[in-house]
Amino acid sequence: MKIGSIVLVVWLVIGALAALQRGYFSDDSKTNCAEVSTILVTVVAGPLNYVGVNPKIDNCNTPEPSR
Repeated sequence: MKIGSIVLVVWLVIGALAALQRGYFSDDSKTNCAEVSTILVTVVAGPLNYVGVNPKIDNCNTPEPSR
């Protein structure tokens, strides 16, 4: 269990570094759903980012509340 937790934390840290290198954490006032989704997918993809995976979310449709 400890090894799995350590691997998970290292995986997510590597993903966060990939997102940081791509400039996804810049202070931008126009952050939207697609940008947040791209950041999350990049962090979760972790080390795969360094072997050519470049996840991007271009469109994000959120459900509208019923009236």
